[in-house]
Amino acid sequence: MAEPSDGSGLGPDDEMREMIRKLLSGGGEIDPAALASAAGLPSDPASMANLMSQLQAAVSSSTDGINWQLATDQALQLTRTTSLTPTDRERSDFDAALGVAALWLDEVTEISELTTTARLMTRSEWVEQTMPFWSQLAEPVATSITDALTEVTKQQLPEELAGMLGGASGLLRGIGGTLFAVQLGQVVAALSSEVVSGGDIGIPLLEERAALLPQNIKAFSEGLDIPEDQIALYLAVREIAHARLFRHARWLRQGLISAVTDFAHGISIDMSNFEDILTDLDPSDPEQLRDALTSGKFIPPQSDAQKAALARIETLLALVEGWVDVVTAAATARLPKSDAIAETVRRRRASGGPAESAFASLIGLELRPRRLREAATMWQIVGDSLGGGQRDALWSHPDLLPSAADIDDPQALVARLSSPDVAHDDIDQAIEDLLRDDQDRPHES
Repeated sequence: MAEPSDGSGLGPDDEMREMIRKLLSGGGEIDPAALASAAGLPSDPASMANLMSQLQAAVSSSTDGINWQLATDQALQLTRTTSLTPTDRERSDFDAALGVAALWLDEVTEISELTTTARLMTRSEWVEQTMPFWSQLAEPVATSITDALTEVTKQQLPEELAGMLGGASGLLRGIGGTLFAVQLGQVVAALSSEVVSGGDIGIPLLEERAALLPQNIKAFSEGLDIPEDQIALYLAVREIAHARLFRHARWLRQGLISAVTDFAHGISIDMSNFEDILTDLDPSDPEQLRDALTSGKFIPPQSDAQKAALARIETLLALVEGWVDVVTAAATARLPKSDAIAETVRRRRASGGPAESAFASLIGLELRPRRLREAATMWQIVGDSLGGGQRDALWSHPDLLPSAADIDDPQALVARLSSPDVAHDDIDQAIEDLLRDDQDRPHES
């Protein structure tokens, strides 16, 4: 027999029934302080009122989905207290660094310059610009969890409450969905304090535009014993290289996002495992639900399809960041501390920050280039053996892009590319196909 969870004499199943009975009969209330604590909000009246209004909107909404505006609102609420606008002096310094970075890159790569001006962003601006992508990525997981929460609750309810279940289903979906959206907002707000640029996590969240976050670059520079202007210039080169690559290889961004969404849509909740987890939850304590959401307990082991998608993601990220590493190293060779900065950046990307780990727990996906060093070595060997032009030409078409096997054996890749009867014909054909596609595509005004 289950032990009571507190001094009330009620076990967990009885508490669930009693809570839903009261809510459905109109005699129960949601404790705003408990929900605010579960959402990670301060317990002041304004924050509690805001959360309750969001919850009420979610419960009463006629749309069958999660209101991701809650995630944006939560993230902006948190970042506005820490987000700093660059000073005129900082803008001048970073604009100068971006200008020099573009010139240095012209010397080491044939991939053309950007057609849009790089911008300096605050943390709040980064949140606003990137939240649509995070919501798109998290939605399959959030929907699966809220559906499973509702289904398990249906199975646990006694027969006498079956006729009243409609209201409970909406309420539970509202609570679960609201807490998930607010948690996503917290994670994205935390990410906004860690990223130093638009392409910092490997995926071009801002599409083809380069962006730097001066406030975070300053924080990144603290304690490194490296002149801050050198760090800013190195990161500017890296960011522009990243943005140039995705503008040049227009198929690349969609390829990455497709692999990421394939992974996310492959997540399904194991109902038996879900029930086991909920058995230990106190249904009157939303904070336990919050902790379960952010712990990754609800995320099942990866399926074979997900493992294949993850392998594609990791290979693409490694190829992207390996190439960026190589051209950035070549472009910044005149910086006295470039090697030290590069090693710091590589270690940072390999380990990820606290916010990135929290995001991985929330949706079950790590966006890390696990084979970054090997991929960089491959790009270096190709460039040294065949020249930067042929190295960069491999981004002209997805069929030309090196594979995981090529990362393992770059010399075999060089040998294949050196064959005039195979490699050059393939490159010419791929470029011809790309130009034909570009002619058929409507041009931007």
